[in-house]
Amino acid sequence: MARERGGSPRTHAATSSGGPISLTGRGGIVVMFGVGVVCGLLSHWFGVSLLAGAGFAIGCALAAFATRPADLLTLVVSPPLVFFGATFTVVVVTTIGDGSLLRGVTVGVLTALASTAPWLFFGTALVVVVCLARGLRTNVRDLREKLAGFRLFEKEENENPVRWDESPASHEPRRLHHGDVD
Repeated sequence: MARERGGSPRTHAATSSGGPISLTGRGGIVVMFGVGVVCGLLSHWFGVSLLAGAGFAIGCALAAFATRPADLLTLVVSPPLVFFGATFTVVVVTTIGDGSLLRGVTVGVLTALASTAPWLFFGTALVVVVCLARGLRTNVRDLREKLAGFRLFEKEENENPVRWDESPASHEPRRLHHGDVD
């Protein structure tokens, strides 16, 4: 009689049934970054400035819906940094070979950030709203409980710095440190 590997038949059927996609927090960040870079490059090449911001917002929505509930807190705090990283990457890629790279990247990043800033706010708000609907409050409550437990532990440890269980120095003569004087 051959044993079936890979767990119970129910587990195997559930994983192979092609259920909804579930990303980790890092996976959601990669989705936002990837969609932001691809749409930013397409925006530059086709001359449609709306595409860069709208693409980032679409990436934010995809990531918010596809990330597993346990990692929503990680996803909610990341859109501003991901937006900057995607914008910087697009500007570097499109500026290479156009004279001064430093000047081109500096001007390009500042211009791109200024022109697409409303999309950053929209994408961040979209992630927060979707994640609140998917259970972000539970993650925040769990984090708050962990931090409260950690603070209580530290408070107890540092509450009384005097150690009463240590006996006073014995009758041995005290050895002087090289800086001490008799």
